[in-house]
Amino acid sequence: MWSLSAWRRRRILARHPVADETWQRVRRHLSFLDGISVEQDQWLREACVLFLAEKHLTALPGVELHQEQRLLLAAQAQLPLMNLGDLEWYQGFHEIVLYPDDFLSPQRHRDASGVEHEWDGEHSGEAWQQGPVILAWPGVLASGNWEGYNLVIHELAHKLDMLNGDANGLPPLHGDMDVKAWARVMQSAFDDLNRQLDHNPDAATAIDSYAAENPAEFFAVTSEYFFSAPDLLSASYPQVYEQLSLFYRQDPLTRLTQLQAHDPRYQTEG
Repeated sequence: MWSLSAWRRRRILARHPVADETWQRVRRHLSFLDGISVEQDQWLREACVLFLAEKHLTALPGVELHQEQRLLLAAQAQLPLMNLGDLEWYQGFHEIVLYPDDFLSPQRHRDASGVEHEWDGEHSGEAWQQGPVILAWPGVLASGNWEGYNLVIHELAHKLDMLNGDANGLPPLHGDMDVKAWARVMQSAFDDLNRQLDHNPDAATAIDSYAAENPAEFFAVTSEYFFSAPDLLSASYPQVYEQLSLFYRQDPLTRLTQLQAHDPRYQTEG
């Protein structure tokens, strides 16, 4: 996945084995991995080890990281890359900084009249061009279920977006994808969400209203939903789901539907 030689890959995997019981605890915490195949599970397990060998996790005071916690983060980071091939999708950053809670971040915005506004905003995650990814640890722990929220995927979607330059909602698409179709579908859904909020700022939108901030946030939020609430995303914006399925080369909706049909844990009494 990072153009590692086969020798170096084997060496890293041999030096950092993951015990079966440790991996199973990670899997139990991340229900949105339910239903992946044995081959996918093996790929993900190895990809986590390689990811952690390449990226430095900086835990600030108040965050304790053991192997299981590191794997918990890595598994969420690697799921989007599962079918994307051995390319350096997470290039451009080498560090993930983990805060014990939400943090204040200086913000700056120039309005339409040219006046510049500055303030401190409370964030649970940030990703900067050519900089580290910053995550609040409680947000990492709250991610990984079928609940429409995943802080890790959200911030790393920004990093995928930034592979083309500044984050603008257009990651590098595959050769078999149509950039005009992507732009048309994403813009249409983004405009629809904004129309709903213009009509009623407190509207209970089908997906998190933060997606209406700008096209970059729309891509990051819908990426969260694609993996953690694919049924909600597909029901509200089916063409967005289709474009993300083409980009990530996955179909979590089918996986969730099969779990609901065949796994007793996903079946409720009517």
